[in-house]
Amino acid sequence: MTQKIKTISDVVERQLCTGCGACAFIEPDRFHMADAFDFGRRPFLNSTAKDETGEAFSVCPGKSLTLDEGLRNNPGINQELFDGWGPILGVWEGYSEDSEIRFSGSSGGAATALSYYCIEHEGMSGTLHTSSKKDRPYLNETVFSTSREELLSRTGSRYAPASPAEGLDLIENAVSKSVFIGKPCDVAAVQSSRKIRPKLDQKLGLVIAFFCAGAPSLEGNLELLKREGVENKDDLKSLRYRGNGWPGNWVAKHKGKVGTESEEKLTYAESWGFLQKYRQWRCYICPDHTGEFADVSVGDPWYREVKKGALGKSLIIARTPKGLEIIKRAEKAGYLKLEASNHKLLPLSQPNLLSARGALFARLGVMRLLGIPVPEYNGFEMGRYWMKNLTMKAKVQSVSGTVKRIFTKNLNKVVKIKPWFPGAD
Repeated sequence: MTQKIKTISDVVERQLCTGCGACAFIEPDRFHMADAFDFGRRPFLNSTAKDETGEAFSVCPGKSLTLDEGLRNNPGINQELFDGWGPILGVWEGYSEDSEIRFSGSSGGAATALSYYCIEHEGMSGTLHTSSKKDRPYLNETVFSTSREELLSRTGSRYAPASPAEGLDLIENAVSKSVFIGKPCDVAAVQSSRKIRPKLDQKLGLVIAFFCAGAPSLEGNLELLKREGVENKDDLKSLRYRGNGWPGNWVAKHKGKVGTESEEKLTYAESWGFLQKYRQWRCYICPDHTGEFADVSVGDPWYREVKKGALGKSLIIARTPKGLEIIKRAEKAGYLKLEASNHKLLPLSQPNLLSARGALFARLGVMRLLGIPVPEYNGFEMGRYWMKNLTMKAKVQSVSGTVKRIFTKNLNKVVKIKPWFPGAD
């Protein structure tokens, strides 16, 4: 019999936590977020923790995700793509009209451009998102940007643990509405949280998700730094994963010999090829990699080869009427350039995601059969893609690979997770 997940502690100890931070926002007297070295950002109990109220558990994406099937009936929703990609009102290839933002961003700078527009023209207070930690750039921190300068200094992907939803109080207490940017799981937690926090609901002006293939651990990031010659993490001056070109390079700047500064560089493919092996388990059983709960989703238009020196472009998806309206107004105001409007750009850019959704059908089934706890997913079509999009070899691998990971990752056990602090290793 599959064991039941009943508390946030269960979610963490059974490796179902996404690290979003929503629990620390909903129940701050009980939880705080900290890094767990080989897992990700995790909630830990405060020294004077009160009893769990159940509110944090109710919004936890590690417990469950429910995509409203009724969204299918909204005017303008693309019916052909709904089952595999969620609600879609429009898809464009585009980019920021601000050349600095476009260059600095991971792709075309669309998320930053929309944030900047919302601050300048929609009267929003700022944007809650993730940035590298100033004094320790191998770590992330949640930040609230209120200007172009702050947004520009915090561009680029962060392939390291982040918990932006822990800072939702900054949106809730802002003077006016604000933007939230996060991973699909972060966005799902935000949308659940707003249902039980009316003040938050009123202050969320726009929710943006970026495409995500998983969140590597701190361990993976430090191992990559060591492999590239940065033995002492405290010598690190800055760390970028993408941006400053498309798709941009992994660049680590650090102290060299006798006061000099050295730089290590890898291509995006080289760095992600290493880091993806360190993704947290919940990412392996995620049904949403493109932000189906967001107002707007952004990613890379990988449907064609990116030539060396090409200027960045973003794949921009409107998922709600609000998102669609803001995209159009940002274009009209000259903040966003939209071109190549075509719904098919999404499946063309992410050709493997339907197969991944199909593999998830078997992965979850095997885990249930062996009594391993899994999240409850509603509104995500999986069985059809298992039958249609996977070869027999891929089906066998999805089953055998899951069995193997159950034991190599200790998924059949309760895992006690400890907080990590700089200097602890």
